[in-house]
Amino acid sequence: MIMRRTPWWQYVIAVLVGCLCGLGVVKLSESLQFDMLGAPIVVSVVMLVMGLVVLALAIQVRTYSHTDSKKRTRRLDPERAVNTLILSKALGLAAAFLLGWYGVQLVSALPHGEAPYYASAIRECAIAAVVSLIDMIIGIISEWFCQLPPDEGSDNPKVKERQREQRQLARGGAAKEINPGENALPTPHRRR
Repeated sequence: MIMRRTPWWQYVIAVLVGCLCGLGVVKLSESLQFDMLGAPIVVSVVMLVMGLVVLALAIQVRTYSHTDSKKRTRRLDPERAVNTLILSKALGLAAAFLLGWYGVQLVSALPHGEAPYYASAIRECAIAAVVSLIDMIIGIISEWFCQLPPDEGSDNPKVKERQREQRQLARGGAAKEINPGENALPTPHRRR
């Protein structure tokens, strides 16, 4: 299975969709005189904790994938690593949407800042927007942490060079000048 990094434009689209939805909620709440602006501080705290949990999981995946296989003390479940990547992508895109959502609510409430209701909505939206921005950054970084280092598969330039040298030696020609005591090709290890 091949997973690709989330392109930058998807974050931009998520912010724009969040802005449009937030604008719709602002207009609806103004016309119906219904309280829908802002978010309780508890929501921002939960969002931040969720972001930190995803970051902690991504750090575990990065530590495992960048540690020499001989030095690893325990095995990381591949399903857990994939789930961490999926969580990272979801966190980044959802946070981008919420950044647009709370950003539009914040901007629309600013002209009414002298009213106590709007003052608390401005404070709540500002905190939620900042936490959404932090979560979006955490999602992007966590997705990057889940990226595996390149392996030496058949497309790796080192492997192709070794194969070319082996073909050259098999034909009787020298692939490159060999210094005494230096092996031109690594010897394969075979299981018996």
